[in-house]
Amino acid sequence: MKSGGRGFQWGVVLSLALLGFSRSVGWALNKGLSFPLLSSYTESAFVKGTILAIEGLIGLFIPVLLGYYSDTLRSRHGRRRPFIMVGGLMAGVAVLMIYTGYAMGVPLWGFALTLGFFYLSMHVYTAQYRALMPDTVESGHRGKASGVITLLEWAGNLFLFGLAGYLMALAVAETGESEGIKALAQTPYLKIPFIVTAAFLIGAALFVYFIIREPEAPEIEENESLWGYLKSIVENRDFLKFYAAQTLWWMSFEFIAIFLYGILAYILHGSASEENIKAVTSLGLYLMALFNVTVLLGALPGGIIYDRLGRRLSIIVGGVIFALPQIWGWFIHTEAEITIALGIAGIGWGILMAASYPVIGDLLTRFEREAFTGRYYGFFEATRSLPVLLAGTIGGAIVQLAGENYRVLFPIGALLVLLAMPMVWFMKNLEVEGTRGGTE
Repeated sequence: MKSGGRGFQWGVVLSLALLGFSRSVGWALNKGLSFPLLSSYTESAFVKGTILAIEGLIGLFIPVLLGYYSDTLRSRHGRRRPFIMVGGLMAGVAVLMIYTGYAMGVPLWGFALTLGFFYLSMHVYTAQYRALMPDTVESGHRGKASGVITLLEWAGNLFLFGLAGYLMALAVAETGESEGIKALAQTPYLKIPFIVTAAFLIGAALFVYFIIREPEAPEIEENESLWGYLKSIVENRDFLKFYAAQTLWWMSFEFIAIFLYGILAYILHGSASEENIKAVTSLGLYLMALFNVTVLLGALPGGIIYDRLGRRLSIIVGGVIFALPQIWGWFIHTEAEITIALGIAGIGWGILMAASYPVIGDLLTRFEREAFTGRYYGFFEATRSLPVLLAGTIGGAIVQLAGENYRVLFPIGALLVLLAMPMVWFMKNLEVEGTRGGTE
């Protein structure tokens, strides 16, 4: 199906960017605080990684299923917005439950369950949020839209990491405790990031539900069965190559994101004990904020490059820039070297994210399957969630087999990214006329 008159609409794009900002605040809360809070329960990298990998297990199935059913939903509220409202409300409540559970001293299994409910809530509307962009922006403008949305998404990460770092500094000053997360837990400041995150998640979901008006749902003449849709992905080599490549580069990212505190503690202090992890928590938040700043620097030009210079080239440039600092990561020993490496990697990641988001929408346009954005972006999210599952469990196991050497995750992550690049290069229908690197 051809898109009809859905150009670049700033109001729609900024509304989606606001939703992306709020979701990123939620995911950043998870990335920034879950690992150190879990360290209060256990020092095992495998146990912590496995609990955090619940996100990947849930994300492997829920976006695929709900994305599929949102394609065929016919209601006066639209196809995507009902999922967005329900998911946002659930996610906001889940965030408050995480704080309440930790503050009440629930056992490890109880804390893990609250994290699991949060992951479920966030994934209730993951595919629908992703699908709204190609639903409302036509091909040729999606790179620019992706750049703006990616910019705000990673600004959400930066906001949360900055807020948490600031609160830790206040807590350290008040308590005299040198370990940031321990100081934060001793003050009322710990609740603030959770309350703010809940407000953003609920507020943005309601805003999109009441403000955005979805375009009229296209008629689906021959709807695929769930099995038929999954089968069609495997049969179409371009979709299969892209999904496989995305799985690899997200697994590389999650190796670092999940185990960053362990990596910092190992490199700077020689081991990832509970004390050392808590000692580097403030530094970790600072480095996450820095990474997100450089992601912002790469995101907007990444979207422009995607539209103007070519799909393959923009993805490969971003991937290589992201991989090179990880190769260097095996040799770094100082805080300054870590800072430089993550800063460079962030620029590459920003380009890669902005350039990869519109690919599925453009492929669906190419194959005249634009009615199916929900299900294909559901699978898109599954291939972003599978790496969380794999990185959490496999990464934790690798670290333990390497004698708790967290540094080993750097070169393995670089290898995964570089393996993904040929898959993108050999996609046959990625380019459009008028871009460099096209095949037609």
